[in-house]
Amino acid sequence: MYDRYQSPLSERYASKEMQYIFSPDMKFRTWRKLWIALAETEKELGLNITDEQIEELKSHQDDINYDVAKEREKLVRHDVMSHVYAYGVQCPKAKGIIHLGATSCYVGDNTDVIVMTEALKLVRKKLVNVMAELAKFADTYKAQPTLAFTHFQPAQPTTVGKRATLWLMELKMDLEDIDYIIDGMMLLGSKGTTGTQASFKELFENDTEKIRKIDPMIAEKMGFKKCFPVSGQTYSRKLDTKVANVLAGIAASAHKFSNDIRLLQHLKEIEEPFEKNQIGSSAMAYKRNPMRSERIASLARYVMIDALNPAITSATQWFERTLDDSANKRLSIPEAFLAVDGILDLYLNVVDGLVVYPKVIEKRLMSELPFMATENIMMDAVKAGGDRQELHEKIRTLSMEAGKNVKEKGLDNNLLDLIAADESFGMSIEELEECMNPINYVGRSVEQVNEFLTEVINPVLEENKDILGMTAEINV
Repeated sequence: MYDRYQSPLSERYASKEMQYIFSPDMKFRTWRKLWIALAETEKELGLNITDEQIEELKSHQDDINYDVAKEREKLVRHDVMSHVYAYGVQCPKAKGIIHLGATSCYVGDNTDVIVMTEALKLVRKKLVNVMAELAKFADTYKAQPTLAFTHFQPAQPTTVGKRATLWLMELKMDLEDIDYIIDGMMLLGSKGTTGTQASFKELFENDTEKIRKIDPMIAEKMGFKKCFPVSGQTYSRKLDTKVANVLAGIAASAHKFSNDIRLLQHLKEIEEPFEKNQIGSSAMAYKRNPMRSERIASLARYVMIDALNPAITSATQWFERTLDDSANKRLSIPEAFLAVDGILDLYLNVVDGLVVYPKVIEKRLMSELPFMATENIMMDAVKAGGDRQELHEKIRTLSMEAGKNVKEKGLDNNLLDLIAADESFGMSIEELEECMNPINYVGRSVEQVNEFLTEVINPVLEENKDILGMTAEINV
């Protein structure tokens, strides 16, 4: 195993569950399900196919003779026909009706859609679980005031929980997108070499009504609502583009979260989990690097760029079919899913173990709060008889002086002392300090968190309660 390349997505990042969805075994088992669905449909529509043949196919649906298929492929250089042959070896009575009227894309493309749909469902499950953990975090810290930043410069205060709702809102948008895509997933059906169903006109002796029923019947047997109404040999590769774009959207949301956590960890306000024996740096033993968040960002960047592959593939397809999609599709779609799977496991792991340091948060906020409280101080002074314009200019001047003390002299923010010493305000230091309760400056943060969770998130979690309760372990 050490003498050849192995994908890090399989070795380090993606779950076994997601890896199986894109495994050869999943693919070839699905091929056999599709061949059974086709044979059943053709029999039900009147072709000379017997119950005995169908039962023979079903009896060998899962015990795939891979060795026979592999040897046959060496000879014929065609994966689909090799598996048709291998299935026929196991099912001699049904041998002649396997893949009847179909082209390779019948199993290839329909399986791709089925696999992507299953993968989307797993992504959705993990996304909802991340949302549930973030909702708990937001609720727990909804009243913890913290310094908000615009342009990464101190701005008006918010709360830790309110900030978490920003991450959660983006995931809610991703969930809406993934639900829309899952609901719209449709099979290719069985339309022949150029999408005209010419082979079925021959098989069914021009009986158009029977031919029109083939795709809906196959879709129902495979658990789908519909097939593409028209196609060439393949389904439109624009479907892959839509799927990849949803994954890129999730990656972008996770990347934003990971950036914020990395910045907060630099500020020592919030840290991602750090295990007892974890080593942060080979040289600096004291370090606690935000490794998980950095990995989220790294994988997310890959997924966002990878989404260009299906888009370009879709744009460059020729007429009814060209094979330059195949190699790219085999790489770009599975790897996008494997990477997003890893991202969501990391996201869940990080949120589940976030460490908040209220004292550090409070210290930073209090160092900036006097500047933000100046409007309230000025209004109180005006109520006591002061001149608003005069007081505004004095506060501006004193704020500049306090800022200079902090930036140039490295002193603490002494704005309150400067205001107390100015008789124009008529306020003691004690009175000024009473204005310094941070919760008075967070606006409707607490109410917004309550409203958002109650009205937007909790209904989603209640609707999906059967899939909640996941935990995530990271490999390295």
